[in-house]
Amino acid sequence: MVFAKRGLVLGATAFVLTTVAVTGAGLHLSQGQILSLSTSPKELVDEVWQIINRYYVDGTFNQQDWRSLRTEYLERSYTSQDDAYEAVREMLKTLDDPYTRFMDPKEFQDMQIDTSGSLTGVGIQIAKDEESDRLIVISPIDDSPAFNAGILAKDIIMKIDDVDTLGMDVNDAVQLIRGERGTEVILTIRRGEREIEFPLRRDRIEIHPVRTRVESTPAGNIAYIRLTQFNANATQDMRKALRDFEAIRGEGAVVGYVLDLRSNPGGLLNASIDIARMWLNRGRIVSTHDRRGEVERQEANNTAITNKPLVVMIDGGSASASEIVSAALQENRRATLVGTDSFGKGLVQSVRPLSDGSGLAVTIAEYRTPNGNSITKDKKIKPDIVVELSDEQREELQLNNDRIGTVEDPQFARSLAVVLEQVTARRPGSVSRPPQAQTSPSQ
Repeated sequence: MVFAKRGLVLGATAFVLTTVAVTGAGLHLSQGQILSLSTSPKELVDEVWQIINRYYVDGTFNQQDWRSLRTEYLERSYTSQDDAYEAVREMLKTLDDPYTRFMDPKEFQDMQIDTSGSLTGVGIQIAKDEESDRLIVISPIDDSPAFNAGILAKDIIMKIDDVDTLGMDVNDAVQLIRGERGTEVILTIRRGEREIEFPLRRDRIEIHPVRTRVESTPAGNIAYIRLTQFNANATQDMRKALRDFEAIRGEGAVVGYVLDLRSNPGGLLNASIDIARMWLNRGRIVSTHDRRGEVERQEANNTAITNKPLVVMIDGGSASASEIVSAALQENRRATLVGTDSFGKGLVQSVRPLSDGSGLAVTIAEYRTPNGNSITKDKKIKPDIVVELSDEQREELQLNNDRIGTVEDPQFARSLAVVLEQVTARRPGSVSRPPQAQTSPSQ
């Protein structure tokens, strides 16, 4: 999830299932549009068509004649707003873009509760899985009902209560999963060859995006920072954590860092840029491209808080803003990446209120890494050092989350070894060498 300079940005089409919200990289909320409940069905259909015509990232509209489509839909007869909603969804489906979506007034109202740091629900981010035509878990939120029950990133949701999810739209899934605090929903999950039922009790979820600890070693203290979401508190909390660590002097001084972006589905674009700048003095962070080409570029601005050795941990739940930060640090040779391939989502959605109180999320651009690479399902962010976890290891860590970011966490243990190698290499008499891509078996 990521936001542009103004407004709310959603990404990965990661819906945080709460009172409802979406989280991901790439969605900003347009401002200043006056709502009118007297909009006719045809006016609404044309309003959506006009927005897509003007802003959609693909100027070919999925290789179809968008103008003739307008004529087709405006010649239809509509007897209610619901008819218009159905037509709009049908029209958008021709774009074959799971991130461009229509929200009726209730769905749109629910969606706007995002990045606030406090949510109500089961605590998962989901997206459409194209391969299975079902819903896939991007990641659970720490200490949420879903997390504590053992739901994992990459789990496939087969059923919501007794409703089969085959072909289900993400918005429809949100409506089924959310509910009042204290009520229960049962998710049937496919994990590998197994199907598992998870009864989840909806609850209020407090999102604390930054968690820290210190690992003491003979070579010095290594600071571990886990960032779980790029929400409104992330920049301030990260800056405080880094300044506190850098202020330590003497024997307790921190000599290196491990930044954990695993299962971080994204958040605000500004937060990702600000946090990248805390580690990086020079170099490009990210560029934004629409149908006309590059429209914006973000650079480091010589404001890094620390230049000490850094390892960044990523996995298949690291999406959008997480991918922006990890790619910026990797491609500028500031950090070594450890873990597994990222989620693969670098598209930008703009969320726009429509004249009858409904809303439209439309893909308007894509993000590119400093080297000019797109972030897609086929071009994910790849770690320099691959450390795979088995399903059993992931389940063990999630059910015993006090072990995450400790030497009992195989990916952290490998990251710790890597950062200590870098600390040693920087000391007088040592020769610093760039990281080499390699693979480490599960531990």
